[in-house]
Amino acid sequence: MENNIDIKTRLAAFDAEWSEAGDGLYRIPARSFRKAAEYLKEEGGFDFLRSLTGMDWGEKGLGCVYHLENTSTGANVVLATADENRDNPSLPSVHDLWKGANLNEREAYDFFGIKFIGHPDLRRLFLRDDWKGHPFRKDYDESLNPLNMENESQDDTALSYEMTKAGDYILKRHPLFEEEEYVINIGPQHPATHGVLRFRVSLEGETIKKIDPHCGYIHRGIEKLCETSTYPQTLGFTDRLDYLGAMQNRHALCMCIEKALGLQVSDRIQYIRTIMDELQRIDSHLLYISCLCQDMGALTVFFFGFRDREKVLDILEQTTGGRLIQTYNTIGGVQADIHPDFTRKVKEFIKYMRSKMDEYHEIFTGNVIAQKRLVGTGVLSREDAISFGATGGTGRASGWACDVRKRHPYGVYDKVDFKEIVCSEGDCFARYMVRVKEIEESLKIMEQLIDNIPEGEYQMKVKPIIKLPEGSWYSAVEGSRGEFGVFIESHGDKYPYRVKFRSTGLPLVACVDTISRNAKIADLIAIGGTLDYVIPDIDR
Repeated sequence: MENNIDIKTRLAAFDAEWSEAGDGLYRIPARSFRKAAEYLKEEGGFDFLRSLTGMDWGEKGLGCVYHLENTSTGANVVLATADENRDNPSLPSVHDLWKGANLNEREAYDFFGIKFIGHPDLRRLFLRDDWKGHPFRKDYDESLNPLNMENESQDDTALSYEMTKAGDYILKRHPLFEEEEYVINIGPQHPATHGVLRFRVSLEGETIKKIDPHCGYIHRGIEKLCETSTYPQTLGFTDRLDYLGAMQNRHALCMCIEKALGLQVSDRIQYIRTIMDELQRIDSHLLYISCLCQDMGALTVFFFGFRDREKVLDILEQTTGGRLIQTYNTIGGVQADIHPDFTRKVKEFIKYMRSKMDEYHEIFTGNVIAQKRLVGTGVLSREDAISFGATGGTGRASGWACDVRKRHPYGVYDKVDFKEIVCSEGDCFARYMVRVKEIEESLKIMEQLIDNIPEGEYQMKVKPIIKLPEGSWYSAVEGSRGEFGVFIESHGDKYPYRVKFRSTGLPLVACVDTISRNAKIADLIAIGGTLDYVIPDIDR
């Protein structure tokens, strides 16, 4: 509490106003926001930008909500700022304070038209360069035909806005690549991009000099669709994001809605949700290992991974009815009680999976080819991992203890003993080893819970029409690839005013250019495979 009082006092110097609605946040005028951000980063120690959300507050202007965390103390603070000039909104860029803001600001520009002054490359991130208008604005003209486009692509031009002495700003164009550079495409159909992701790669011989990621090939406007969906209807979108973390994604959204409602679920629900999350994590990590090995030509382990993953999917399917798409979590509980054979099958799987882990180490982990290709390749420093917001196994492989289950415990993670796997090397091999060891920890978590699931309700009573009170809330879980967060702003209606899903994969794509420079083109396959991004989670 003393920390919060000090922040409140310090932020008052930047004309910040405290709003208590929901989780609470500080509203800071755009004119003083940059200095407030600098203070929080440099003096306050808020080195982790958890989430950046573009907002349209109508007459109050267009702006952003920033969720910040001090990784040393665990303190969190939420800021909001806006520009009332809807015709030409602008905010100061903070990409130089938090590297993760780079792509997030491009997203806010893409959807809301907010110009971030000082940003080095403010192209659209998800939509086509010649898209008309900014579709997340509340006054967006839907009659604009996005297919009737005539402008030329700006693939080779970076755009930036700079302030003049008169207080205006001017648009400047900069070449992304020099004329003599040799640039190739990896994707969007390349199998090693694990989805429709495109990298434009500048090469000197076989050495990577620069990577320009292109996202949005399967952008579906999920966050915009949430604005015209009731809260129960929004749940269906979570399964289409990181489809290998569908259970965890929906858990986060349900948690956020339940927090806003002040709804406390039973211990039985908490135990079931926690076990299901860990089954989903094992499912995801097994596929991670399988696909990485396939990308590198180690097909034996690819088949082993799918063999073992089938056993997880069988357990999930028996209770939830789904194998890939999981619709199990509901607002206030789960859709059905666990199957009578659930406990027995989970215990059998724990015993089985432990006996199989040595096979992965014997065939792949200790393989000399795997060692040569992974050790020392694609090194991400701890400082960069935090700055990019590269959470999950990627951050922990770089020495950053970023597990949401430890930082902000939910479910019954505070009742079980498990180790947060942290390595220091930050290379491809460390990222691989973190996932392998996390499978063992997930087995340990389930073993402690499976015989102790308490009796009780599996679904709490919830009103048929759900309306959240006015305010904003943020909840997060430790997804299979890192922190998956949900931000909701409500104006008291049965439809959310704004929903933002914190992508686990967008920070991972953001750091590819940094960790791939001066690596070989073949190394890009190993780097992408160990980062473990899922494209629908990025594009949304």
